[in-house]
Amino acid sequence: MSVTTHQLIQWKQQRRSIVALTAYDYAIAQLIDQAGVDIILVGDSLAMTVLGYETTLPLTLDEILHHAKAVRRGVKQALIVVDLPFLTYQESPQQAMHSAGRVLKETGVQAVKLEGGYPAMATTISQLTSAGIPVMGHVGLTPQSVHQLGYKKQGKTVEAGERILQEAIALQEAGAFAVVLEHIPADLADRITQKLTIPTIGIGAGPHCDGQVLVTSDLLGLSEKQPPFAKAYVNLRETITQAVKDYSLEVRENKFPNS
Repeated sequence: MSVTTHQLIQWKQQRRSIVALTAYDYAIAQLIDQAGVDIILVGDSLAMTVLGYETTLPLTLDEILHHAKAVRRGVKQALIVVDLPFLTYQESPQQAMHSAGRVLKETGVQAVKLEGGYPAMATTISQLTSAGIPVMGHVGLTPQSVHQLGYKKQGKTVEAGERILQEAIALQEAGAFAVVLEHIPADLADRITQKLTIPTIGIGAGPHCDGQVLVTSDLLGLSEKQPPFAKAYVNLRETITQAVKDYSLEVRENKFPNS
C-alpha cells in the first residue's frame, strides 16, 4: 500500500522517523522505492545535479514534469512530491493552481512542494489545499532565494529564528501536510518540530526533526561538491570513474569483448 499524507502525520504522532530522498529518473526512483524510503522528492535540485545549472532558478515547469513522469513510473510505495520551479507559483495563487494542477494531472504524483513562508505563500497554500492539492512547505534556507539569502545557515538570531517558527506555523494553518526545514540551527528545528502537529523534514537542521531528506547524489557520493550537512554512504563517483577507465583500457587493448 502506498504511503499517504495522512500516514506521515500518524507517524509523527507515533514518533516513527520519516525517510526522504530525491529522484529524477526511473532507475534511481525504482531502486530507492524498493529500498523502502517513505517520500521521494522530485526536487528542483534537478537543475544542478542533473542539468548542470549553477542554481535551481533556470529550471522550467516542463523540465520537471518530464522527470517527474519518469520517477512516477518507477515508484510503487513511496509518496512522490514534486517541487514547483522558480516563478511558476510566486506570481499569484492562480498561477500556483495552474502549475500544481499540471503536476498532478500530467504526472500522477501525489503532492507538490513550495518554498517560503511569508503571508502570500500561506494564502497560496490555503487555496491549493482547498482545491484538494496536497502541499509540502519549505522554510529556512530556500534555494530559490539564493541571490537574496545565499547558501548560509538561516535563523541564527533570535529574531530570525522566531520568524521561521511563525512561517512554519502559518504553513501548517494554511493546510500544508509537512514542512521541510533546511539549514537552520538544531535547537530551532527542535522548537518547530515540537510546536507543529504536521511532520518536519530536516536537511541540515539537526537530529530533532520528524524525518530527514538528502539529495540522493550526495548520499551516493556522486556530487562534485558535497554540502557540509550531507553524508556520502558510498563513493560512486570514484567507483564509476574507475569502471569507465577499466572498460576503456580493455577496449583499447582488444580485451573486450573476448571470444
